Amino acid sequence: MVELEFQQKTRQLIDSLKTICANYGLGNDGNEFKIITQSFLYKFLNDKFAYEAKKIDSKLAKAENWEEALTNMSEDELEMLQLQMGGNTARLKPSHFVSYLFSQQNAPDFAKLFDDTLMDIAITNNDVFAVKTDGGSKVVLFDRLSQYIADESKQDNFCRAIINKLVEFSFERIFNQKFDFYANLFEYLIKDYNSNSGGKYAEYFTPHAVARIMAEILVPKDQQGKVKNVSVYDPSAGSGTLLMNVAHAIGENSCSIYTQDISQKSSNLLRLNLILNKLVHSIPNVIQGNTILHPYHVESGKDGRQLKHFDYIVSNPPFKLDFSDFRDDLDSKENKPRFFAGIPKIKAKAKDKMEIYQLFLQHIIYSLKPGGKAAVVVPTGFITAQSGIDKKIRQKLIDEKMLAGVVSMPSNIFATTGTNVSILFMDDSNKGDVVLVDASSLGQKIKEGKNQKTVLSPEEEQRIIDVFNAKEAQEDFSVAVSYEDIAAKNYSLSAGQYFDVKIEYVDITPEEFGEKMKAYTDNLDSLFSQSRELEKEIKKQLAGLKYE
Repeated sequence: MVELEFQQKTRQLIDSLKTICANYGLGNDGNEFKIITQSFLYKFLNDKFAYEAKKIDSKLAKAENWEEALTNMSEDELEMLQLQMGGNTARLKPSHFVSYLFSQQNAPDFAKLFDDTLMDIAITNNDVFAVKTDGGSKVVLFDRLSQYIADESKQDNFCRAIINKLVEFSFERIFNQKFDFYANLFEYLIKDYNSNSGGKYAEYFTPHAVARIMAEILVPKDQQGKVKNVSVYDPSAGSGTLLMNVAHAIGENSCSIYTQDISQKSSNLLRLNLILNKLVHSIPNVIQGNTILHPYHVESGKDGRQLKHFDYIVSNPPFKLDFSDFRDDLDSKENKPRFFAGIPKIKAKAKDKMEIYQLFLQHIIYSLKPGGKAAVVVPTGFITAQSGIDKKIRQKLIDEKMLAGVVSMPSNIFATTGTNVSILFMDDSNKGDVVLVDASSLGQKIKEGKNQKTVLSPEEEQRIIDVFNAKEAQEDFSVAVSYEDIAAKNYSLSAGQYFDVKIEYVDITPEEFGEKMKAYTDNLDSLFSQSRELEKEIKKQLAGLKYE
């Protein structure tokens, strides 16, 4: 009950920040999401610092006014306190606190003080909280938020309105909450800012069903808590839904996350998601840049510097995108091993339909460690294509025995696209049977805005997970087949092609057979008769139209 009540209050805070933006002309503005997410993050970091400080110092916990008590500490005492805090806590000074800004709100040039405070927090914590670009620049934690108000005379009041909202609220009661709480909170926070932008790089929110199925197949329940010190990678990370689910299954303290995404907005949202989910230690591995053209994560190998290889990889890459501007740059000798199956050609009439997912898929296979596991969302057409790059990729997965299986999902599992999708599971240690699941008939169709979406029930999600992990064959739902069987079927990964053809035999007498045949004949005669009558009627109507 307390959790639900607090979740409601948190949503009210988010809604009130959106109302402030709307009142100052920023509703649905391109910069609104920066103001909402950064104001929220500022308050979250402020309260996380308070929570950790009170845990460490009992005097602060008992103080009537903890901010005042902390302000009265000497520099040495404050530094010692901060050293005892975990890596997930931002380093703050007394002048950074929300309460301090609240006390200064009547000062002249308050907007400048507000912005300077955010920027000082960002600079103080740059080493841990900054996202890097593939060119080596750093994207700091905060922007100067008042700059988004065009009318300078309104900037002070805008910043005062934000501080007055933040000071009324405290996150301190939620820091012991579980993963699902933060997942729901994050989804509500970004729901208006993470929509599908015309199929661009990973801008759309991956459904929880897909994320949960991926996580619990990659890290089954009986392995959770036993996997230690592993790397998890997403080359098209978006806001991080897939990563958070897998990290939670492994254990946040047992994995390091590595990402790259071309979208600066997505990288900022991902950073926020990592902070909420106690994964701050992975923020230095978050890269904003073009994974396909400039893959950032490298390591030392026997042949010098090479692309880094990972224990786990998850991805929901864009399916079709115009990459004609840099397509020819990829067609180089050094890229041959990475793009082993080839690079899609530039389409003469539909450049925006170039199959960029084929590049991401090859990049993922190349980036997987020996014995590593991966789960990738692909268009369902990939699993049966009879030629070209798709087939070459499937052939490598089968011939080199590194496939765990495929789950074909229901149509419209993503509300923003009608493309049918499947989840491809790779496992370099799987030398036995491959599991193929046809879950296309599951789920319930609902309306989401103007779009139709298919939603799986928790029981249906669990059925997919259990059948896959047990390599269980279920009639018209799943099969477990050998690599040799798949090769014999022209490398098709469609479960339906491996289902047994069922013919039902029923014993009947000659008389019963005659009656059935007569019924069929009578039915056909009736249909032919109706057809002739309909034909006559149509001719009459056409004749009438002719004379008119």
